Amino acid sequence: MATAAQDHLGRSSKKLSHGDCVDSVVNRESLLSEPKEISDSWRRCQVDYRVDAKSRSTPHVVTQGELKVSREPVANILVQAQDEMDRLYAVVRQQAYVVLLCNSDGVAVHHRGDEARAEEFKKWGIWLGGVWSEQAEGTNGIGTCITDQRPILVHCGQHFRSRHTQLSCAGAPIFDPHGQLAAVLDVSRVDREGDNRPFPLVLETTIVSARAIEERMFREHFRYAWTIAAAPSDDYGAGLLLAVDNDQLILGADRVAREVFALSDKRLADGMHLSMFFAYDASLFRRNDGQDIPVRLMGAGIEGRRWSVLLTPPLNRSRVARSWGEAVAHSRARISTLGRLPVAESPAPSRGGLPPGLTRRICDYIESNLSQKIGLAALAAMSGLSTQHFARAFHESVGMPPHGYLLRRRLEHVEHMLRETQLPLSEIALATGFSDQSHLARHFHRLTGVSPSVARWKAR
Repeated sequence: MATAAQDHLGRSSKKLSHGDCVDSVVNRESLLSEPKEISDSWRRCQVDYRVDAKSRSTPHVVTQGELKVSREPVANILVQAQDEMDRLYAVVRQQAYVVLLCNSDGVAVHHRGDEARAEEFKKWGIWLGGVWSEQAEGTNGIGTCITDQRPILVHCGQHFRSRHTQLSCAGAPIFDPHGQLAAVLDVSRVDREGDNRPFPLVLETTIVSARAIEERMFREHFRYAWTIAAAPSDDYGAGLLLAVDNDQLILGADRVAREVFALSDKRLADGMHLSMFFAYDASLFRRNDGQDIPVRLMGAGIEGRRWSVLLTPPLNRSRVARSWGEAVAHSRARISTLGRLPVAESPAPSRGGLPPGLTRRICDYIESNLSQKIGLAALAAMSGLSTQHFARAFHESVGMPPHGYLLRRRLEHVEHMLRETQLPLSEIALATGFSDQSHLARHFHRLTGVSPSVARWKAR
């Protein structure tokens, strides 16, 4: 990532100081071909934050009292981050990196590093209490990560301030169980030898550790719910986390799941069922011996993507107290193991339920014919069962009766059309299988608490 920027700065160094080079790029007299996030950050720091790139002042470090205040809101993150920080430091310590955990304001609230070099690291600000927001220090691995909310490597001359051009920093964001930025995990070192090459894979290693902290936080937050860790079996896409209750209604979704399944806070509050995203046998959620359940599932819908999934049962609320070992085992990160799990292709169907393949075909049929009249008898005929037997088996497999599932899918399509189209409500009603606009409005209000017209207005 640093190569293009460093080549440019290397060519410019014969004529321009680092500060002058920053001015040149910000004023667009010369341009960095890549990475764009660095040049964008430089412009922010100079134009918006008025940071002096040529200043040699030492980094700001908070007092002990201020550090205590900064730590309090992230106390739970500190607990969940301990093991992952130890693991990350064991990897990077030989390259003289310091590991920093920073809050969302860029204050280093926890660290791992060589205590024998503490004074040197304090001088550079890469120690406990250092403040690394872009507003305070310009472009850097912590502050720029906070601003962009994505991982970034800022190596030597890519820093905005000339004073920091001997530093190499890799920062990865940590999002809370509701998908909000909570902290940044960073590894930094002083390149005293003028080595312009960052440690190989340092950013990727930091990202993995940050993701593991996120997972620990999610599992602890939803400890009394079923936790679902899932990753595409083809390895094309990141792993995600969902939390569901015993009826498979989704209670929570991490940042990745929110992006993959377009899950907003409102959609989660309205109620989403797991069957909207995965074809599965509901009997899986009646097993709770405390052990993880590895399984491969097909994604719901026409595309039928295959997923490697690990189901973790909830902790028992009736226990007076949990042992320390039980708590640690439950919150342990698992996503990184999904690709290596020895699992069957599909779970055995529960007694009385539909086979997963048949369930998927029926759900696909419903999805493709939402505008048509779909009767229970037609669906039962597809399964070769009586209407009564089919209704019971469908409920067993999907978690709701056929009519309830059909109605929910229609209303979710209505919500999408209200948000993405300008069609009149009468046309939306017919396109989603309702007899008329009043029929649609009645069911929509019962589910959401507002009329379709109000929902459209709010979505604008």
